[in-house]
Amino acid sequence: MSKIVTLTEAASIALHGMIIVAKAEKMANVIHIAELTGSSKHHVAKIFQRLVKDNFLESHRGPTGGFTLKKSPKDISLLEIYESIEGKIEVTTCPLDKHICPFDKCIMDNVTRKMTVDFRDHLKSHTLQDYL
Repeated sequence: MSKIVTLTEAASIALHGMIIVAKAEKMANVIHIAELTGSSKHHVAKIFQRLVKDNFLESHRGPTGGFTLKKSPKDISLLEIYESIEGKIEVTTCPLDKHICPFDKCIMDNVTRKMTVDFRDHLKSHTLQDYL
């Protein structure tokens, strides 16, 4: 069955993982996050390295180590997390990035542009705090 909208596994791990860290009473480690997200610990580690590099998280080494937020959950939008992993969301008129369309009217009627704007606005309007 076809899906029109999907999230990459990396974006899903980042978004869900950051909520796990925000909810944790103590540090959340890679193994715990991997178990809760149903992901490989290696993939989680790679994604969380990126989130540390982009100053969303602090990483603590050792057997009792893990991750903690560097900012308050209310100050971290889902859009910031998503774009840290996937890059800036680009809103375009044509889903195929064609500068010249062979038709007088877009056969998608610009629905993909609207979906992109709605998706971006949804992520922008929600913070980690909304899920605690």
